[in-house]
Amino acid sequence: TGTCLADAGHMVTCIDIDANKVAQLSQGICPIFEPDLDGMIVRNLQEKRLDFSTSLEAGISEASLIFLALPTPSGADGQADLEAVLSVAKNLGPLLSQYTVIVDKSTVPVGTAERVKAAIREGAKVPFGVVSNPEFLREGIAVADFMKPDRIIIGSSDSQAIKCMEALYKPFLSEGNSMLIMDEKSAELTKYAANAFLATKITFMNEIANFCERVGANVDQVGLGLGADERIGHRFLFPGMGYGGSCFPKDVKALRHQGEKEHLRFEILQAVERVNEKQRVILLPKIQHFFNQQLPGKTLAIWGLSFKPDTDDIREAPAIYLIEALLDLGVVLRVYDPEAQENVKARFGNRLLYAKEPYDAVSGADALVICTEWSIFRNPDYNRLRTLLHQPLIFDGRNLLDKEEARDEGFTYFSIGR
Repeated sequence: TGTCLADAGHMVTCIDIDANKVAQLSQGICPIFEPDLDGMIVRNLQEKRLDFSTSLEAGISEASLIFLALPTPSGADGQADLEAVLSVAKNLGPLLSQYTVIVDKSTVPVGTAERVKAAIREGAKVPFGVVSNPEFLREGIAVADFMKPDRIIIGSSDSQAIKCMEALYKPFLSEGNSMLIMDEKSAELTKYAANAFLATKITFMNEIANFCERVGANVDQVGLGLGADERIGHRFLFPGMGYGGSCFPKDVKALRHQGEKEHLRFEILQAVERVNEKQRVILLPKIQHFFNQQLPGKTLAIWGLSFKPDTDDIREAPAIYLIEALLDLGVVLRVYDPEAQENVKARFGNRLLYAKEPYDAVSGADALVICTEWSIFRNPDYNRLRTLLHQPLIFDGRNLLDKEEARDEGFTYFSIGR
């Protein structure tokens, strides 16, 4: 957010308590993998529109807008933890020296804007505004999503704050993208509702895929028929091993918890969570059945570890759940991912064998398992795979490969719903 705003000509200071991360960023080193972001950071550092600091006081001394882009992790009961957001809000109050707009960018429960306002008011001596401005960025294409948003949502009842936000986002609205102005609670809920709906759409299609296997239908064809209905659309109709990442699982839990606090059971979301938990290891019974439950000592190659392509994020990644289940059964795993291996190594250590490239992972394995739909996996060298594997066997958890082509190449091929 800070880098994209700087690229639009704004002067931006990004503040964090992690001194090592701030030092890296100050040198133009991006601590996460997000396409196009590292070059944009370097450019805006060089042009002195972007700065990084650990000092809250120094960082906001001349700011007219302050974005709260803080973590809101799930608690044990699924409730979003607002400790970081409210702590920073409380610290901001005494530091404000002029009218300032405080922007909730984090995904926060309905009613958080009021709590942020109250926390700031405790120490503030000048007027301020609070705005809910949820983000709708997709990991892997976050820069493109920010620079060309399909909508920008502003939740506020403060006319001065709304004018400030309109001026801030003006460079991003040149292509007719819409800015929607609403109350704070509606803006907060829109973010949760959007993620919960998309998680539901994915989960529904996974249920249909599982039914396709029972009755002999092809989920690819069903998806085409569904997507052709303009009321439904083609996006998020691709079945696989379930959803993961930092947003969908956390936000579905948080919205369900908010419902419970209001004595409302989100029965659809409860079902979505149950189905997704099973879907993350949907390949396991297929693998067990093929090997007649004799998995101890078998070696499997896994392509793809991140929860989706074009990111190094492994939070709630289905691959991680499948890896845990296979390790518990005594399977030896050779793994490869273009970006996520260091994060996986930090979690699993020497329990896994880490390959330097895709075919290194496959060498000597009893089967190939595909868990993430990275583009580099889409057109495998079947001749090379056949030579490296003990047997021509693929379990495709993302329906990435052409089923008929794989079988024409002599492979025993398992996918989902086809």
